[in-house]
Amino acid sequence: MSFEQRFQGRVAIVTGGASGIGLGIATRIARESGSVALADINEAALAQARKDMGELPGPVETICFDITREDEVESLVGSVIEQFGQLDVVVNCAGIVGKTATNILDYDLTSFREALDVNLVGSFLITKHAIKAMLPAGYGRILLLASIAGKEGNPGMAGYSVSKAGVIGLVKAIGKEYAHTEITINGLAPALIGTPLLLDAEEESINYMTSKIPMGRLGTVAEAAAIACWIVSDEASFNTGAVFDLSGGRATY
Repeated sequence: MSFEQRFQGRVAIVTGGASGIGLGIATRIARESGSVALADINEAALAQARKDMGELPGPVETICFDITREDEVESLVGSVIEQFGQLDVVVNCAGIVGKTATNILDYDLTSFREALDVNLVGSFLITKHAIKAMLPAGYGRILLLASIAGKEGNPGMAGYSVSKAGVIGLVKAIGKEYAHTEITINGLAPALIGTPLLLDAEEESINYMTSKIPMGRLGTVAEAAAIACWIVSDEASFNTGAVFDLSGGRATY
């Protein structure tokens, strides 16, 4: 199903937009007439993503940045405001898996902190600066990518599980802070989705996560984009501080 003009007049930033879920969401927003800034740390992947998107109803720009650096996050938001005159939607898909199939006794502090910096601190920074930009207009939709690992924990993935649990807490806290405004902050907690990010995981971890999904299959990028685009649309006006499941039946609460 397509909603041809659902995002007409809206401007969106999609971080981690060069591949996977981020690219899928960005493509759908642009297909539905939204203006999109693809933001990612991988400049070459951004260029390829822009080429792959082809011609769409909504304009697409690419911006290379590091989500762990507050000055670069602030610059990203500022450049989008300067170019498009507004910021209505932010979808944060920037993230890393970190170490997998690694017992905590073997999980080094540097790797643990890296997962926290990218997945949790990055979510904090983009949320902070997005809200600051959205307040003058009194409207905004922010979606942070969490994970089923943040709700249930995946063994051997301490950094990823803890950082995504933190994202869930961030959604709930900041959603309540701004519930009196027209700025909503929600989360999406996917189980295993068929994306290039899987290449960073050990086969043991992939097998474990797949075995926990009652539907017996991976989710698709198209499925993730469908629910994400509803969450950041005008239609989801009574949802904030919520974390939506995309788990094929795995979620237990």
